[in-house]
Amino acid sequence: METIISKGKNLHEAIRLGLEILETTKDQVNVEIIHNGKKGFLGIRSKYAVVKLTKKEPSTSSSAFSNIEQMLKMIEDDTPAKNNRRSFKKDIQNEIEKEKDEAKVWIKNGKLYSTSTSNHFPSITVHSGIKLFKNDQEVKEKTTVVTDASAYMLKVENKEFATKWELKLDPLKLSARLTVEPGAKWVRHLPDIEADQHIDIKIEENKVITNQLTYQDVMAKLDQLKVKHGFNQAAIMKAITTTEPGTFEIATGIKPKEGKNGWVEIKITLETSQAPKKLEDGRVDYREIQSITTVERGAVIAIIHPPIPGQIGYTVTNEPLPAKQTVPIIVRAGKGIMLVDDKVVALESGRPHFEQRGQLFKVEIMPKLKHNGDVDLSSGNLHFTGDIDVLGEVKQNMIVEARGNINVYKTINQATITASGAIMTYGNVIGSKLSAGKHNMIVTELGKLLGEINQHVEKMIQLIKQLTSAAAFKSNDISSRGVQPLIRILLEKKFKPISPLVQQYVEMIGKAENYLDEDEWKETSLSLSTLFLSLSNEVISIDWLLLLSKKMQELHKRSTVMVEPDSFISLPHAFNSCLYSSGNVSIVGKGCINTKIHAGGSLHVSGVVRGEEVYGGLGVKINEVGSLRGKPTVICVPNNQTIEVNKAMEGTVIQIGSIKHILKETVYHVRARLDHNQCILFETYNGGKS
Repeated sequence: METIISKGKNLHEAIRLGLEILETTKDQVNVEIIHNGKKGFLGIRSKYAVVKLTKKEPSTSSSAFSNIEQMLKMIEDDTPAKNNRRSFKKDIQNEIEKEKDEAKVWIKNGKLYSTSTSNHFPSITVHSGIKLFKNDQEVKEKTTVVTDASAYMLKVENKEFATKWELKLDPLKLSARLTVEPGAKWVRHLPDIEADQHIDIKIEENKVITNQLTYQDVMAKLDQLKVKHGFNQAAIMKAITTTEPGTFEIATGIKPKEGKNGWVEIKITLETSQAPKKLEDGRVDYREIQSITTVERGAVIAIIHPPIPGQIGYTVTNEPLPAKQTVPIIVRAGKGIMLVDDKVVALESGRPHFEQRGQLFKVEIMPKLKHNGDVDLSSGNLHFTGDIDVLGEVKQNMIVEARGNINVYKTINQATITASGAIMTYGNVIGSKLSAGKHNMIVTELGKLLGEINQHVEKMIQLIKQLTSAAAFKSNDISSRGVQPLIRILLEKKFKPISPLVQQYVEMIGKAENYLDEDEWKETSLSLSTLFLSLSNEVISIDWLLLLSKKMQELHKRSTVMVEPDSFISLPHAFNSCLYSSGNVSIVGKGCINTKIHAGGSLHVSGVVRGEEVYGGLGVKINEVGSLRGKPTVICVPNNQTIEVNKAMEGTVIQIGSIKHILKETVYHVRARLDHNQCILFETYNGGKS
């Protein structure tokens, strides 16, 4: 089936030319009109008519040729016609492409121009920030065709943000801070675009920073906030001219100057050496492990200084800011001490002992007990309020207790050694329990108990106030019988945990009486016992209960204040033992085997540590740790401390805070700490023997 496209000035001419090319008649073809044609003014911009002619199939098959010569002749005769048809078809296609080229759109000086033909229309795609109007109606579609018959208009929207600013005073009114975020204006325009069948229309924009904040705005706001002085004019000018977001301190008050609480200036040199003396031949003399300061009778050992008040400050609104109130130091003179005006004077010769907890400072001269032989069944246990020197051994199941320091010159075997001060021994420690800083341990535990008890008492006081203020409650009962009957009811109904806690506190006071210098702990025990444990008929008022609660709160707070540690443990070797110190622990010999250690200060082991768990509140330094078999060794420190080991064997557990790590291989000269992600970080260092 043969098909051609024919072109003419009008439809009649286009069909006629096509029939001539096909050498057929009109009734032998199907005609399809592609373009009707168009007449232009004076022949200008005229459009040709275009038709498609398809020759119909012959009705019979009798058109077959009788011989090859006739077929060849027909082919030869038909070749020029076919070539003409192909040439004409190509001309038609070229004409159509030419019409496509004439359908174009472009932008000039912000306006949209276009040309189109009857067969082809140009198209545009409009991007954000631009609105397209067709015959005054906004076009919502992003991509559309453009026709000559419609009027188009493009509108560009400029964008602008105003300056944001805020002026605030800090809670103490010590500064006025101005936060400024400059505004901005986006100036947009349409660029010229050359003519094409399709164009993408995008805006070009320039951002201009605009800070509309004025000096008058700032001063008006300062006046509204009643800011009177401390103006920073340079900061104000910087704020109103800034082109970047920022915060400016435009007024500053005067901070109160901190004073100084009362303090005690110690006038003697405190030398307590915990390291053994190294001899000239390189050997270590463990007998020279300590050097303790002593004073003579009549010596001034300290000066008491009164508090220095601070200086008042002023807010930016000219209001006075008082300095934090300073408090005096409370000095308690113990045995062998006398206070003379602002001086602390020794009445006896001996070792001065100082202890400070917050603003409470205690000082005394420690007497000394020298025990020349062993501590065994023949001598009995030793209990002394000062220092104890044991020149022999401490035998199995024996106890040595002192409110001062304890020195043992030979072996401690399966014994208990307890000191409020330091414990120093020059022999081995085997299967024993050593506790240094007993007083601090007791105060901490008692304070924790009082904190729990007082929480319940405070709730009880609130409930009693609510009950006694009720209209149904008879006030005469309270005035005549007190709140004791009401307390007993509340203990049974709502506050059952109080009595067991009080019982525990009273029992601890009884056991630790010799280690407590302050009478407040014992007096509080008596009051709690009277209130919650006994059947006393004493009239208890709500005011008395409030005073007791306040006293418990003060003691609890005092127990949480860190004590400057003068307690420590120093020894050469330890086996199967338990060591506790509120201060440092130093093992200066071969080390320790299967020994549990708790040091509130630092832990230093110059030898080996094998088995059990060791803890250093202020860090751990060990020469060698771990073993090839047996129970793994655990080294613990708080999350802000470090562990240093010259050699740590496989299987050793490193614990910092709550984070644990088990070593998979033996490592050397490592320092472990937590990084900012709370992961254990191992660093190497140039190690020597710890």
